[in-house]
Amino acid sequence: MHRHRTDPRSASGLKICVTLLSLLLFTGTCRTKKTWPKSFSQEELKKRLSPIQFHVTQERGTESAFRGEYTEYKEDGIYTCVVCGAPLFKSETKFDSGSGWPSFYDLIKEESVTVTDDFAYGMHRVETSCSQCGSHLGHLFDDGPRPTGKRYCINSASLGFQSASASASIPPSNGDGTGAGAGPGGADGAGAGAGPGGAVGAGAGAGPGGAVGGKTEL
Repeated sequence: MHRHRTDPRSASGLKICVTLLSLLLFTGTCRTKKTWPKSFSQEELKKRLSPIQFHVTQERGTESAFRGEYTEYKEDGIYTCVVCGAPLFKSETKFDSGSGWPSFYDLIKEESVTVTDDFAYGMHRVETSCSQCGSHLGHLFDDGPRPTGKRYCINSASLGFQSASASASIPPSNGDGTGAGAGPGGADGAGAGAGPGGAVGAGAGAGPGGAVGGKTEL
């Protein structure tokens, strides 16, 4: 009995190889950046992040639509990475997209977020991650308002918030790390943050909570 063997050099063999390669590519996110400026142990993150914050930022999860703390949030200030405290979005760039997740049309700085191709669930999306620690934030779409036309669709659980009024009342750091700092929120509200003036100070943060839900578009 003869067994048919596929020659990878033949047309049919090449087609099969391409198909297998496509299946491999469409199973997750294509990341090219393997290291980040800031890193934290999983043990530390599990202690200071709530379960939904850990699931979203470290396991690329998605919170339920319309359930996140910052979906309808209106206060003026800066949205930061809940894991490392890096500034990501200004409140004036936030808009109501109707998607059920906080949406922004621009970044504080272009380098604040790293984008990578995401082929999970058999579709192509653009994943957004914090450029400082690599934490998953959400996805980027090209259906936002002017002037950028972008929509950064972000999980509330991946965000912290520093209000404009609180920022104005924080005393300046004296350079030795004893100034007030805003730390990333966690399950117990404790976190180390960077104080104004570049000095590291101890700060307490309240992390956003949420419920784990099914994925839709985020």
